[in-house]
Amino acid sequence: MGERFDRIIRGGQVVAQEEVRVLDIGMKDGKIAALAERLEASEETSVLDARGRWVLPGMVDVHVHFNEPNRGHWEGFATGSAALAAGGATCYVDMPLNGLPPTVNVPALRQKEALAEGTSVVDYAFWGGLVPGNLGDLEPLAAEGVPAFKAFLSNPGGEGEERFREVDDVSLLEGMKRIASFGGLLALHAESDAITSALAEAAAREGRTGPLDFVRTRPVIAELEAVNRAILFSEQTGCRLHFVHMSSPEAIDLIDQAKRRGVDVTVETCPHYLALSELDLERLGAVAKCAPPLRDEARIARMWEQLAEGKIDVIASDHSPSPEELKLAPGLSFMQAWGGIAGAQSSLELMLHEGHIVRGIPLPKLAAVLSANPAKRFGLYPRKGEIAVGFDADVAIVDPEASYILSKEDLLQKHPISPYVGRTFSCRVAMTLVRGSVVYEAGSGIQLSGHGIQLRAGALGSVVL
Repeated sequence: MGERFDRIIRGGQVVAQEEVRVLDIGMKDGKIAALAERLEASEETSVLDARGRWVLPGMVDVHVHFNEPNRGHWEGFATGSAALAAGGATCYVDMPLNGLPPTVNVPALRQKEALAEGTSVVDYAFWGGLVPGNLGDLEPLAAEGVPAFKAFLSNPGGEGEERFREVDDVSLLEGMKRIASFGGLLALHAESDAITSALAEAAAREGRTGPLDFVRTRPVIAELEAVNRAILFSEQTGCRLHFVHMSSPEAIDLIDQAKRRGVDVTVETCPHYLALSELDLERLGAVAKCAPPLRDEARIARMWEQLAEGKIDVIASDHSPSPEELKLAPGLSFMQAWGGIAGAQSSLELMLHEGHIVRGIPLPKLAAVLSANPAKRFGLYPRKGEIAVGFDADVAIVDPEASYILSKEDLLQKHPISPYVGRTFSCRVAMTLVRGSVVYEAGSGIQLSGHGIQLRAGALGSVVL
């Protein structure tokens, strides 16, 4: 008798590393046990019919803000992970801000762990943070399994003494030396605070408070200056780098040039920088406000070319939610509104629509930047990120014919605020499985609350892309 499977996904168009093939996927004990044109089911095997549907590796979203502890009213692990599951994501790495306290030491990490355990729908890991004064906390955090550290080169905003702080040049340099000493990975929000702060102050003095005024206070040159400075520090210290949410093709080219010189650096962008422009920001208002800001259509077109050329390593949501009153309250100026786009549920569908259906980018290339590459870079590989024997049975089953218009009622995040409400998507996640279990099904919602487990990546666990 052949191998017995707990579950078989039957006849889907399986998106593998190099190709798309119609295959059966056999799952056993939460792992992918077999891939074949035909697998035999026993009486105990659960069979899911995926004929006519795409079966992709679950998205590995390495950039989300779920804001716990003490800001669960903005978003929490339960609601944020539910939105991810509905969008075909099967694991995430939660940022060290905007929770209070931020995850900049082991006691703060313990608070995050306690809140997520038994709450998250999908699997998860936690970022650590680099802030002024916490050099001694970096290696202990790495020993506890954080896959990387986040630092800001510009003011991250927020209030309170405990809030996450940007690094000055000395803290950045010393932090990079320390992280390099144990082989860790540093990720940067790269905008020059000197440039953005001066331009924001000038706009305030002159009474310029609109959406395009905001864009002009955070120009591309601010991104380029910060990227150049960080790459220089990386070359001097040997610290591995990852640039989050890059918004301009110029910055991506700078990073690509550094890669060619041998710098160990990767670059991430987000769906909103590929699907929304500054014209959408004018039209939509604060719901589409983020930092760095949305750019012009010519830059967006060039970034799609860079994605096709392999110059973009990772796509992550940068899901940054807030209560409605912080974004849309009457009398709140655009400059005062919270900057962050809540897009976790739409990332995969948006990239499949805009990338594959509209622009013809092959599904394996999209799966690489959404799943395999982030898993590799952040120490979750070879457990996560691909549909292959031995990996966790994490998959998103997508109906390529299920066109729909996103409504507020579709959103599972805490606050139904999204720049994509009212947008037509040409495909839809039909089902999401995490370690072989169905956690989400279209039409009936979340199937397994609290199914997610913590992933301890370890600072030395990533793969060079």
